[in-house]
Amino acid sequence: ELETMAGGAGSALGRGGMLTKVLAAKRAARSGASTIIAWGREPDVLLRLASGEAIGTALHASTQKRAARKQWISDHLQLRGAVVVDDGAAVKVRDDGKSLLPIGVVEVQGDFHRGDVIAVRGLDGVELARGLANYSSSEARLIARRPSGEFERLLGFTGEPELIHPDNLVLT
Repeated sequence: ELETMAGGAGSALGRGGMLTKVLAAKRAARSGASTIIAWGREPDVLLRLASGEAIGTALHASTQKRAARKQWISDHLQLRGAVVVDDGAAVKVRDDGKSLLPIGVVEVQGDFHRGDVIAVRGLDGVELARGLANYSSSEARLIARRPSGEFERLLGFTGEPELIHPDNLVLT
């Protein structure tokens, strides 16, 4: 359907990669970003678009940014690691919609950085959620099972109280 709309590669409509542009715009829309495809050689094209002139093709996002962000997290295939949580933390995350605090983490698996998508697993190893880590794996190992009041002493800086904030957490 898109191939027909945008033309195949090498067709009259397809030169310059229109199909690729439409697919990228659709991907951006799923992330909550609207897109305009316009001819780059049009004089003052960006200024004219910014002033509201209707040149080019607009593809509007139907997904709200927060929902799109959670969809991206849940679809993210490149899990960088995981944390295993105790039953109390599992209930807070799964049933109460709360953030994941390091005090509930019993094990840190893998090697990940701040901002990476990690899995949250129960004691049985079953994945409960996925989320964006506020701490690296090495930092998470230092603060696991510890209250937030000890983070500065353990890490040398004051960080977020949660390992994963609810806005960045998706149940799986």
